[in-house]
Amino acid sequence: MNWEPWTGCYKISDGCSNCYFYGPNAKRYGQNTIQKTDKFDWPIRKKANGEYNIKGNKILPTCFATDFFLPEADEWRKEAWAMIKERKDIDFLILTKRIDRFLVSLPDDWGEGYENINIGCTVENQELADYRLPLFLSYPIKRRFIACAPLLEGIDLTPYLHGVDHVTVGGETGREARECDYGWVLDIREQCIEANVTFWFKNTGSLFKRDGVVNKINPFKQTSMAKELGIDILDGKRFF
Repeated sequence: MNWEPWTGCYKISDGCSNCYFYGPNAKRYGQNTIQKTDKFDWPIRKKANGEYNIKGNKILPTCFATDFFLPEADEWRKEAWAMIKERKDIDFLILTKRIDRFLVSLPDDWGEGYENINIGCTVENQELADYRLPLFLSYPIKRRFIACAPLLEGIDLTPYLHGVDHVTVGGETGREARECDYGWVLDIREQCIEANVTFWFKNTGSLFKRDGVVNKINPFKQTSMAKELGIDILDGKRFF
């Protein structure tokens, strides 16, 4: 279950080139007009008996088919923050490639951040890690994680793991996917161990290089294959 208050997106960096939602081979290709969805107010909708449609005590991935910090959504985001504040019983999971727009339209009572929000910053290569992560760490956020997805090269996260709760790693999926090297994945895992940060290998991607051999992985097996490798360090945490 995801909450998508708006839809539509467009490329901002190299990791967007083969996006499984809006890339050249995706069903939503060309849908770059940003629009509200009919589920915009979904978290606060109530049943006839007054209960919320979405029950509490769960993690709710938010804007995983678009980006929460798109400039076109600046005014809508103010309403979204208000809904998030109302539903303190839900942990909202927000992942973005536009962390440099984080300070836009923050609510007046943000302070050091809301307790029920996990903000994830996506980095796909070293250049973007070195640009996005210092910004990410400078912002007032209570709970933060890094997503190296799609992982396009080896990345040194060591300077940025202080103040981060978790790292997720995943390969690129799709017909034109670039390979994901298992060595890169294991290296990031070791960095997480040294920094005492939890780690999740989400998926192998379509082209997975291991022991010098590149294998083409069925889209429906990429997550299970990553799990079977048994390298996750989750400490009871769940990130969707």
